[in-house]
Amino acid sequence: MTKRQTRFFFLGSTLLFAVIFLGLTFDSHRQFVTLTHSDRLTAEVIAGKRVWHDKNCTNCHTLLGEGAYYAPDLTKIAEQRGAAYLHQFLKNPSTFYSEEKDRRLMPNLNLEDIQIRQLIAFLTWVSRIDTNGWPPRPLLVSGAFPGANPTKTEQAAVSSDPVALGEAIFRHSPPACSACHSTAQGVQLVGPSLAGIALRAEQTLHNPEYHGGATSAEAYVRESILEPSSFVVAGPTFSAGGRSFMPDNFARSLNADEVDELVAYLMSLK
Repeated sequence: MTKRQTRFFFLGSTLLFAVIFLGLTFDSHRQFVTLTHSDRLTAEVIAGKRVWHDKNCTNCHTLLGEGAYYAPDLTKIAEQRGAAYLHQFLKNPSTFYSEEKDRRLMPNLNLEDIQIRQLIAFLTWVSRIDTNGWPPRPLLVSGAFPGANPTKTEQAAVSSDPVALGEAIFRHSPPACSACHSTAQGVQLVGPSLAGIALRAEQTLHNPEYHGGATSAEAYVRESILEPSSFVVAGPTFSAGGRSFMPDNFARSLNADEVDELVAYLMSLK
């Protein structure tokens, strides 16, 4: 290639990729309103963003992959943990985690109730941004799934076995069940361990305090996913005021097949 050809190749390539870059930039800006649903930026969401910055949350946490890495990324935290849990956690983080057990503890920010509501509104707005799967980091809190083999789970998920498909749903986000529930006996995270849940579900049906609509263990497990406050398991980190901390949006975020597969997996935990 001659110098003249090299020069033309360099200038042509530079111009081509500059046009591509500008085109992609324009397209991104064109979609920002839809991807971020900025039309839902209410006064409460904006006030919550102010609380986020005033309390220097980015010193420890990331949002959309930006911030410090001492504590978990919170891009999808409102979707994964729900408003009820977040409200109680922000009131007193030490109720859920201890420095002795978890080797780190979020400080109590002494937030007022209105600030907590605003912060949750902001995090809920962030959780609904279409990030195209970014950031790739999962919600990391306390090694929620001892002995887990993600690669094996991902491989199993391509099969037609509903139990394998349900396990993949359980371990991955959304709905990130494994961020709150362990399947190891005696290992309690935010929610109760689900080891032996199939047997406990049968026992719960005969509990005089159960007033739900399930008539079988499988129906009870399904009800627990879709209507988590139908029967509240006692525990300091499980509920408050008779309402479960478990998010109640899975009837909307999971389709019928995914619910069936998740129930099949949980019913295999005997």
